[in-house]
Amino acid sequence: MEQNIEWNGKKYYNLNSFLREKFGQKVFKISLDGGFSCPNRDGTISSLGCIFCSERGSGDFSGNRKDSITKQFTDMKKMMNKKWKDGKYIAYFQAYTNTYGKIKTLKALYDEALMQDDVVALAIATRPDCLSDQVLDLLEEYNKKTYLWVELGLQTINDNTAEIINRGYKLKVFEDSLDKLRSRGIDVVVHTIFGLPGESKEDMLNTIDYVAHKDIKGIKIHLLHLLKNTPLVSLHEKGELTFLGQQEYTDIICEAITRLPPEIVIHRLTGDAPSELLIEPKWSLKKWEVLNEIDYKLSKNNLYQGLYFHTN
Repeated sequence: MEQNIEWNGKKYYNLNSFLREKFGQKVFKISLDGGFSCPNRDGTISSLGCIFCSERGSGDFSGNRKDSITKQFTDMKKMMNKKWKDGKYIAYFQAYTNTYGKIKTLKALYDEALMQDDVVALAIATRPDCLSDQVLDLLEEYNKKTYLWVELGLQTINDNTAEIINRGYKLKVFEDSLDKLRSRGIDVVVHTIFGLPGESKEDMLNTIDYVAHKDIKGIKIHLLHLLKNTPLVSLHEKGELTFLGQQEYTDIICEAITRLPPEIVIHRLTGDAPSELLIEPKWSLKKWEVLNEIDYKLSKNNLYQGLYFHTN
């Protein structure tokens, strides 16, 4: 007999469902730029950064770093209010590495974000190698007074691929940081990317299987974007970069969903890229078409999150 497993009409446990369960109403993320840098850009590890990362440190849709957190939040909230008149907010530190700074600076920025009206949670995107004991102590404090999740950029479990993309750390660093965050009760969301240079479908799904058996709260699956003014462009110009097609990508995504346990929240199934910066793949600009295709394939084939997940 066919099973009909759904989360608010979806075949996967998406972020909207999770937030409605937790807060009882619509909750929106407001992306902020705290003015941070990154050890993979400032010369500490490298000056190149991850080869896919945009000039804005993957914060292309966040606020203006020249503005205060309060102004960024207020401006973004006004834009959202044009579509949605009410709701609560997550202060999301997105651009660059948001634990890469002095403790005093981090605290001031996080505090300012939490002071904004209707903020119910704090989300912090960072690198696994930027979580010192002092930073972890600070995050633990915030975890006691608000809902907090920390996003870690893993991208792939393949250390060879990690070298190609200039990630700047080994898988063991991710594992250690994940354990430290979870030992303090802090929820973790993991970033992965499909379509990285040289990776096969098996490589991508191996990363999903690995993450599926870790103690994490959520996952973001991005599609590799080739953006102007990134080091990735040189690989493209040499003919060393192959992009996933839309059909291929959505097929792999559907398989990935079935391998994730039903309690992991899926924050993203594709990424956003500014149209003026995107070189390839152009089909990714039609985000809702991609998401609708995923929904269609899941329903048509009676696939759902957790279907093929097996505990070790």
